[in-house]
Amino acid sequence: MFHIAFVCTHNRCRSILCESIVGKRGQGVLRTSSAGSQPEGQVHPLTLKYLKEAGYLTEGLSSKGWDALAEDPPDLVVTVCDSAAGEACPLWLGETERLHWPLADPSKAPPPSQAQEFRQTITLIESSMDGWLERARAHRSS
Repeated sequence: MFHIAFVCTHNRCRSILCESIVGKRGQGVLRTSSAGSQPEGQVHPLTLKYLKEAGYLTEGLSSKGWDALAEDPPDLVVTVCDSAAGEACPLWLGETERLHWPLADPSKAPPPSQAQEFRQTITLIESSMDGWLERARAHRSS
């Protein structure tokens, strides 16, 4: 199965959202993981809250370093840091195909708008599923 790893610096919000959403919606066609170059060690509590609210599983999600990907290397690494916000994207070393998908960090939004930002980010990830599934199917047929 095609393996996509979503990577950001702290692996506590956007990469976790992608891992859960893309993993559930692509079940049977692709599998997902996430990691960070400087993992925070815990998933942001609002990430878990809004994933649950949207009907996604949160069990087993954790903030981890990309050394966790060593035993099961991905077919595609997607960095999700937002260069427009001046974030430095972690540099993935290796031969794996890389793609950059700049997602704004909803956990950095001011508290009154965090709920809206999380929901919008989840909707954006969901609306991108056709592209992820297309990549996985193309990989499977090659």
